[in-house]
Amino acid sequence: MILKYRYLLGGLAVWATLSTASILYFSFTNLRYDVVSGDDESPSRVLYAAHLPAARKRLNKSNYNYSYSNNLSPDVDQLTEKDMFVNPVHVNVNRNPKTKKTVMKNGMFQPNYTDMNVDMFLRTLSKQDKAVLRVNNSREHYPSYLKQIREKPEKRNSPRLPSYKKYTGSTHWETFHKGIRQDSLYDPDDPVIEALLKDISLLPITDVEQKEGGTQLKLIITFEDDGQTLFKPMRFSRDTETLPNHFYFSDYERHHAEIAAFHLDRILGFYRIPPTTGRTVNMTSELKQTANHKLQKTFFISPVNNLCFTGSCSYYCDSGHAICGNPDMLEGSFAAFLPPTKMASRKTWRNPWKRSYSKHRKAYWEVYDDLCEKVRNRPPYNSGRRLLDLMDLAVFDFLQGNLDRHHYETFVDFGNDTFLLHLDNGRGFGKQTHDELSCLAPVTQCCLVRKSTFLKLVKFYLGPDSLSSLMRRSMVADPASPVLTELHMDALDRRVVKILSVLADCVHKGKSISKVIVDDKI
Repeated sequence: MILKYRYLLGGLAVWATLSTASILYFSFTNLRYDVVSGDDESPSRVLYAAHLPAARKRLNKSNYNYSYSNNLSPDVDQLTEKDMFVNPVHVNVNRNPKTKKTVMKNGMFQPNYTDMNVDMFLRTLSKQDKAVLRVNNSREHYPSYLKQIREKPEKRNSPRLPSYKKYTGSTHWETFHKGIRQDSLYDPDDPVIEALLKDISLLPITDVEQKEGGTQLKLIITFEDDGQTLFKPMRFSRDTETLPNHFYFSDYERHHAEIAAFHLDRILGFYRIPPTTGRTVNMTSELKQTANHKLQKTFFISPVNNLCFTGSCSYYCDSGHAICGNPDMLEGSFAAFLPPTKMASRKTWRNPWKRSYSKHRKAYWEVYDDLCEKVRNRPPYNSGRRLLDLMDLAVFDFLQGNLDRHHYETFVDFGNDTFLLHLDNGRGFGKQTHDELSCLAPVTQCCLVRKSTFLKLVKFYLGPDSLSSLMRRSMVADPASPVLTELHMDALDRRVVKILSVLADCVHKGKSISKVIVDDKI
């Protein structure tokens, strides 16, 4: 009898176990179905919603939260509950602009990016004040549009450097130096700029020495007409990206980034970077034989019979990071020297949005978002053009992905009412698919942009000429062409949309259009 009841109890236990397993199985199946289907009355939504506060807490731990449009990087609080359930495992808080259509350019398909938030913003602007958004002719090509923006009488008559008023030098280098004005380094219509670029790429080299200071190797190249350039050698291929575990301050410099930055600066109508071009040199006859004794001693032959040299610097100047030719041919960037300090001294300014350059701490602006209010109230940012120039610099650095902007320079003779020199861009174009939104921190925190810069970005967005197509056209004749990969070109168009979306979000938050888009006649 006892044995009979024992068998009966065992059967009940087995039945209970199987029933529980079935219930759990169907519950799990319904849970998966309900989350994906978005059934509002599903118990699974209540179950998943219980985890939302924890998710918000984790995402809000970031020291510097951006509040962009829905197609960029919204804070988790900006996401609706429905958005959170579209994909319960991965909540995308850094969505890219959508691809509107694909068009054929130069035999290659190129994406045209669009953003609904930007479209609505531009429509609102055109309705409220047509004078703000002066981009009426969608068929007008960018070069002619840019010419209309920059052709202002006051620019043509801006002062030159005092030391060059009676200077009689006539080489292309000296003519370039004499042409520096208070508003720009050069006039883009001046034929001497193209002549200078040709000289840099062809003239014989007579002397080579290493530039002192800096973290990486750079050479001062002197040509037969006594003109000088700063040479940055090629270290790796165009598609080699910044290593994920590298801090920005320990990243390599890229010669092609310097070349691309010059063309980008020129397309944007800034004219704040000295003429820069690529060139391939013979390391034996053009570098080693013309180098000084100190630099010559660092040349050696590698195990595969390539000529290499290391130079002397604080980083990357050893045999493990040598510059090597193939076997002795080496490509690099050559940037024209600015006037010597005795003719035109320059002042170095600390960038308020400078990064910490530390592995263990962040800069103030990365933790708090009120730096702009502090900057606005102190000289030289509380009057004149300087604050808007910083916004231009932030836009420029974001487009090229350059995090290494700790200082900037101006010409002393022009005082504070002058442009910023956009020098040292070797750490740009390091990532092809990642957009470093922290480069836009000045624009984001100040909700500010120069009107002329804004109009150029809008023109890139509306077409018919995208920024990438203009860059291709500009760089095709460079001796180092192709300068950038197609992924880098694509990133330029994507980043244009993101800048406009940041500005659209500023206006959406209630900022006055006239306070966000400021016309200082520059």
